[in-house]
Amino acid sequence: MKLRNAVIVDGVRSPFSWGGRGMFEATRLDEVAAKVIRALMDRNPKVKPTMIEDVGVGNNMADRDLTLLGAISRLAGLPAETSNFHSNRQCGSSMETMQRIATGIMVGMLDCGIAVGVERLGRSLMRTPSGDETRVTGINPRVFEQTKLQRNMAENHSEYFSVPIPDKILDSPPLQPMPQTAQNVVDMYGLTRKELDEYSVRSHKKLFAAYEAGIYKDEVIPMEVEKPVFNENKQWVPEEKGKMVIFDRDECLRPDCNMETLSKMGPIKGLVSYVGNEVIITAGNSCPTNSGASAILLMSEEKAIKLGLEPLARIVGMGVGGVKGQIMGMGPIPATHRAVKHAGITMDQIDRVEFNEAFAAQVIPSIKEMGISEDIVNVNGGALGIGHPLGATGARLVLTVAKEIRRSGKKYGLATQCIGSGQGISTIVQTMD
Repeated sequence: MKLRNAVIVDGVRSPFSWGGRGMFEATRLDEVAAKVIRALMDRNPKVKPTMIEDVGVGNNMADRDLTLLGAISRLAGLPAETSNFHSNRQCGSSMETMQRIATGIMVGMLDCGIAVGVERLGRSLMRTPSGDETRVTGINPRVFEQTKLQRNMAENHSEYFSVPIPDKILDSPPLQPMPQTAQNVVDMYGLTRKELDEYSVRSHKKLFAAYEAGIYKDEVIPMEVEKPVFNENKQWVPEEKGKMVIFDRDECLRPDCNMETLSKMGPIKGLVSYVGNEVIITAGNSCPTNSGASAILLMSEEKAIKLGLEPLARIVGMGVGGVKGQIMGMGPIPATHRAVKHAGITMDQIDRVEFNEAFAAQVIPSIKEMGISEDIVNVNGGALGIGHPLGATGARLVLTVAKEIRRSGKKYGLATQCIGSGQGISTIVQTMD
């Protein structure tokens, strides 16, 4: 069977708000996602609603607004004949929906589909290590013991990593809160607080410069939303109606982010260093919690040409991979190696990278292990300022890099992200010939 080319016709996203205390708190999340799809369809009038055969919704936290899978499609005005599915690969959920629809197009199951990512996150973080390890991580004790017994199996991932994983980290709980896994990576690679904070400052500065230059104007759609009313404890008061306002910029961007401010932040409470080092993971060098939605319109290249469309990019490589759960932030490394192999290119051919900045601690060593220069990574800022609404991030990364390689005249773009529990997912796109 001859495979077809799957292309990205277009994509848009909402601004990303603070989770639990941001601009989307008074707005149903299915309506946010529907607005994103409607904006995408309005921008592409040659693509009729009846042409959309399948809609994949990536979501991690199973928000109550998303109980009915077809609700988003119906709210967006798509016909009842449009099928829908849900995907939960945690942080990689919407990149997976995109890959599933792209695969369907490549093998001839579909001609056209939309990959959607949507998430609402509150302010609470996962519990951090203290007391009984198996109770805190929520792992079945038998699974925990079995994992410890098997830790010597490919324990150092020598195929991908230039340094070993310390024994004390390998003996720690196999599944941990995400900030703890970032501290584990710090201990594995000997990173410093200065390195992490400097990376964070650069990310915010690049994002602010990109907004000022209008780079995100084509990606982020303005939305009219009800401005939520919060009480003195910063809790939303649903009984009080807020005024309608235009929300058009990622809410977590901090143009005044600087080393002095970040240096005053203490480490995230409850984290430990299993090897006895200083804990240096802070809110300043970690991504915020967010809410938002993103969507990508996918089509067979043949169909796009027939409709007279000018796609952003062609999808040429996809990959997923796994690592030890204690260092989940390194998941992009094996996933990217597999995506590069699938694309039939080499790492040095990649021109632009959108790397999800869950933590500065995992980006810095990951790109070094992949042999990628930071100069081509997140050139317009990353999740430290944009935000990371888990299920919406994957589609956002692919969309951002597709637009960037087209705008900059480059050829190959990589979108990659880590995934909780020890995974990674990557997609490589190529500008149209």
